[in-house]
This record gives sequence, structure tokens and C-alpha cells, in this order.
Amino acid sequence: MEQTTQVELGRSALEAQVRECFGRVVYSTKTHEKCADLCMGRLQWIKIAQIVLSALTTGGLLTALLGDPKVTYGATVASTVVSTILLVLSAYMKDVDPGQQAEKHKKTASELWDIRESYLSILSDLHDGHLDIPAAREKRDELQERLVGIYAAAPRTTSKAYGIASDGLKNQEEMTFSDEEIDKFLPAALRRSSITDRGGA
Repeated sequence: MEQTTQVELGRSALEAQVRECFGRVVYSTKTHEKCADLCMGRLQWIKIAQIVLSALTTGGLLTALLGDPKVTYGATVASTVVSTILLVLSAYMKDVDPGQQAEKHKKTASELWDIRESYLSILSDLHDGHLDIPAAREKRDELQERLVGIYAAAPRTTSKAYGIASDGLKNQEEMTFSDEEIDKFLPAALRRSSITDRGGA
């Protein structure tokens, strides 16, 4: 009887840890997805700005060459200023490419999605009794090793992206989770609230 209790306590503790890891990965995945969206939005605005600035520079130069001599000096100065802004923007794009950053965030989110689903599989197998504690611990440790590699290569996220992700998941900005919060991410059959309800029925 005591041994059975110890086994159940061990299973419960392991499940609690895997649930916590699952919740963290859900947040990380969503945050990297939002970072990718923000980077793509920034890239679109920069490209529009480049087109507009190029058009203004060309228009100013044409005015300086073909226009009224009275406005030639003003057009030349304006073209020089706009051209300088365009040069700075192009240099920024060379050093910090939002498109490249977006692709890195997408890649990280995809890798984290695979980890998230693996945690979900462990929870499901523990719930159904198809996975014993030693095997579950082994899988958990493998996932932790993979996560270390993913996070080491992942681009940094921003507080803005995290805030959007947090709002999207309808949770507070905390990295600890109540059962109710994690239950929102899980299928109904794996929710602790539904298990409790069935047990009390």
C-alpha cells in the first residue's frame, strides 16, 4: 500500500513538472511567432519607406536638372537630405535585417512546436498509463537537452512580443502556471478540472 502511494506521488510530481515545462514552451512558441510577425511588419514599413525615399530623391534630382533655376538649389538640398536618410536606412537593413530575424524566429517557433507536442504526448501517455515513470523521465530529460540547444541558437525575443503572446494566450505575464491556466492549452481529456469533475460525479 505504501509502495503504491510512493509510485502515485512520483507520478504526480513528474506530471506536475512536465505540465510546467509544457506551459513554458507554449509561451516561448507563441512569443517567437509574435516576434516573427513584428519583424515582418517592420520589414514591410522599411521597404515602403525605401520606395518613397527613392521616389523623392529621384524627383528632387529631376527638378534640380530640368526645373526652374529658382527652385534648383532647394531641390538639390532636399534630394541630398532624403538621399542621406535613404543611405542610413539601407545601412540599417544591412546590419539588422528584419526579414532574416523573422525567419530565425519562425524556425525557433517550429522547433519549439515539436517540443511542445512531445510534452503533450508524455502527458497523454502518463494519463492513460501507457508510459511508466522511468521511461517518462527519460523522455523528459531528452526534451530538456533538445531545449537547451534550441534556446542557445534562438534569437532574442522582445518584451513587446511577449506581451502580445501573453495577451493572445489570455494569461498574466508570469512564468508559473495554475492548473486552470495550463488546462486552457490542453485537450479536454487531459485537463485536471475535467478529471476532478469526473471523479466527483
